[in-house]
Amino acid sequence: MKRRNFLKWTGIGALSFLGGGVTAGRAMAANRYYSGPLSDHFDGTRFFNPGGEQPKGFANLLRWKFNGKNVAWPPAYPSAFAPAVPEKRLSGNRLAVTMVGHASMLIQVAGLNILTDPVWADRTSPVSFAGPKRVNPPGIRLEDLPPIDVVIVTHNHYDHLDIDTLKRIHEKHRPHFVTPLGNDAIFASALDDPRITVMDWGHNVYLGKNVTLHCEPCHHWSARGIGDRSMALWAAFVIETLAGKIYHIGDTGFHDGINYRAAGKKYGDFRLAILPVGAYEPRWFMKGQHQNPAEAVAGMQLAGATHAVGHHWGTFKLTDEGIEEPLAALRDALSAAKIEPERFRALRPGEVFEVPEA
Repeated sequence: MKRRNFLKWTGIGALSFLGGGVTAGRAMAANRYYSGPLSDHFDGTRFFNPGGEQPKGFANLLRWKFNGKNVAWPPAYPSAFAPAVPEKRLSGNRLAVTMVGHASMLIQVAGLNILTDPVWADRTSPVSFAGPKRVNPPGIRLEDLPPIDVVIVTHNHYDHLDIDTLKRIHEKHRPHFVTPLGNDAIFASALDDPRITVMDWGHNVYLGKNVTLHCEPCHHWSARGIGDRSMALWAAFVIETLAGKIYHIGDTGFHDGINYRAAGKKYGDFRLAILPVGAYEPRWFMKGQHQNPAEAVAGMQLAGATHAVGHHWGTFKLTDEGIEEPLAALRDALSAAKIEPERFRALRPGEVFEVPEA
């Protein structure tokens, strides 16, 4: 099979799913991104989820891709919202999230502008000619971004870490980049004298303006290509401000709610949780790494979040579910949990959610 056709066929991109998928010689592999002490989630070569589920390998990838259950997406899925032109800064107790698309969002709180996993690329792939293609334009044009203070990169999958986008943002805004262990090695050399804080689970960094960013566990994995599976860490983040606490997760499996319970116990109630609600079918393949909407609702409850934003749906087709299936599943889960729909918003590109104070 030709390389281009193979990348199209795999959907999410073969190189991401196959990173480290061949386990022969696994113990001999050298970590190309990170070198550090052993821990309860690092074995000296690879990171792992304590007590968790490892990502599945090549044979299961083939089983998935030949299951015949893929629901086609339309070639275009325009948002009902025009591209946003955000306010320059928000003050006081105001908190707003503007959806760019997929996992890329602008968080405005406490006078700071924070971008999460910025991807303005047309494709999320190691190559420009194949791989998942954007079905709607970014909800904020790059030139319309307000001054960006902080960029959070949660992990290194192509739908969360796009080097060209990071370069363009750095050239104009010179933000403070924050990312888990090892991910800096992937993009730092492409930027001119960047400021990067690299974090392990349990670490924190002061961002200024009475805002502290905490790095916390989530249940996921990482890879950029062949042989680098789980050599860079993945993480969730807690943004602690005087306007309230925000729990942000770029990607996660539900993992029996362990990390949600721990975050709720450690930080108390959250004003907002930003949670993935897409890329979850088939469950036998995706369950360990991508939660579904019902699990996201359960996570919101376990963490004690008053409001939630749903992301990771409707922009890049990565898995089998139809483009609007996450919306229907989220509505059903909220109804079953007796949670008002306005408390958990699955945002479209250009949509702005100004989060109520209570």
